[in-house]
Amino acid sequence: MLTPNDPIDAHWRVVPLASLTDAQKDWLTRGGSLTAHLRTLGAVTVEVTREAVDMPWRDEWRALDVTPRTPVWTREVTLKVDGAPFVVAHSVVPLSHSTGIWQSMRRLRTRPLAELLYSDGSVSRSALVSRRITARHPLHRLASAHRESAHALVARRSVFKRHGAPLMVTECMLDALWTRLDVSAAKKHHWEHARSLEHLSSHAKRVAHGEAK
Repeated sequence: MLTPNDPIDAHWRVVPLASLTDAQKDWLTRGGSLTAHLRTLGAVTVEVTREAVDMPWRDEWRALDVTPRTPVWTREVTLKVDGAPFVVAHSVVPLSHSTGIWQSMRRLRTRPLAELLYSDGSVSRSALVSRRITARHPLHRLASAHRESAHALVARRSVFKRHGAPLMVTECMLDALWTRLDVSAAKKHHWEHARSLEHLSSHAKRVAHGEAK
């Protein structure tokens, strides 16, 4: 049975799908700030694509513990690393809380939401859950403009609570993230291979030098 502010449902699950890559499973389950994790890859900027009063998506209202027609404040952004879009994020909070407990969300502009969520000790977080995103899900619309390859489109979400007021953040990873990680992994493998060959060559020279004596 679902409990209030529980992000889990028939599609969103705590354990990522077994068919996903190790990198996808890793990034879908990383705790802490996703923005901070992205900063390990390069310079992060935030592009705000939409802020408006809206209605919750079909898979959101239960997690927010509101009715399907309860107005919400919606913030949608693209997180870019070195100018390339790596993540699109969709955050919602009941409209009444957006002018109360979570009013700071409406004043962020191009600052990341992480600044609000991880600087306040009164904010708690639910479990992270994830799913594969298909064209039937509204999040697909936000990500489709950045799709360039056949990588599986996956997303994660969790509910943050401050003084009992829920705010749900959904983050969808884009192709550029997986491409960057693939390139980084290939460079690391090449470096480790080169180091191994260098070590073997050095060892062979020492052996040959010893035999020469």
